[in-house]
Amino acid sequence: MSNELFTSDANGVTRPATADEIIEAACAILSRRVRRGAALSNPRTTRDFLKLRLAGHDHEVFAILFLDNRHRVIEFVPLFRGTIDGASVYPREVVKEALARNAAAVILAHNHPSGVAEPSAADELITNRLRDALALIDVRVLDHLVVTGDAIVSFAERGLL
Repeated sequence: MSNELFTSDANGVTRPATADEIIEAACAILSRRVRRGAALSNPRTTRDFLKLRLAGHDHEVFAILFLDNRHRVIEFVPLFRGTIDGASVYPREVVKEALARNAAAVILAHNHPSGVAEPSAADELITNRLRDALALIDVRVLDHLVVTGDAIVSFAERGLL
């Protein structure tokens, strides 16, 4: 049994798919699963989606999945862009974005370009600041995920939320 994946060209000729074609197809599938109105009932799908969207950057990207009261996706927004070792995150801007989307809950996520998924003290501090700021407008922080190419660390799983 072969592990090779195949695709067809415009003339219907089947050929092995390139790595870029496979990744593009995987991104399309995950984007359909994590789209507006889709319920986030499968943590693995959420993790895979965030890994594909965040792990490849050579700079930090702080993003938010805005959710409604049934944890259905409203929108995924990469909100802040940083450098190789940090991004400035402003609670005021996060609150504004949550209100603009009428969000009831959020999942915070950012990447660590270093490849080390272990949350820093700064990550814990901003998570607490965002949780407190969003609580003032009745928006729940369900999780904060730190993403690398090889691993994802969940604040909720670690009891940090």
